Amino acid sequence: MPHLVILYSGNLDAIVDMPALCREAADAMLAVRDEVEAQVFPSGGTRVLAYPAPHFALADGGAAGRAAGAGKTGISGPDPGEYAFMYASLRMARGRSAAVQQRAGEAVTKALRARLDPLMATRHIGLTVQVDEGAEVFDAKHSTLHPLFRKP
Repeated sequence: MPHLVILYSGNLDAIVDMPALCREAADAMLAVRDEVEAQVFPSGGTRVLAYPAPHFALADGGAAGRAAGAGKTGISGPDPGEYAFMYASLRMARGRSAAVQQRAGEAVTKALRARLDPLMATRHIGLTVQVDEGAEVFDAKHSTLHPLFRKP
């Protein structure tokens, strides 16, 4: 289990290639290494899931954005303020060092910012990345993916 769940305002679908963003985030997760340079997240267990929110209200509805001007417009949606947001929650199993958790968060943030920073230059978009460590009370796994990545 490393799962990255991305919740975002649905108005980003018009300006962000979400399938590409998901792939880039997954690749960033797979590239994270621990203190002995071992891959942190198993290839077969790495998942990135993105869900748009079709209904949302952000901040002040756009008043501050309109007052600031600077051409930061161009996102349309149910909130007339043309704001957008993305919240990414990375959940990983227990047992990884604080340094590895930090590296994972930084890797995901870097991947998301590579896609969003050019858009943020002309639009008001909020990005939050959070890393959580799971303290499972129940954890069942059944997968035909993991065997694909096990070395004989």
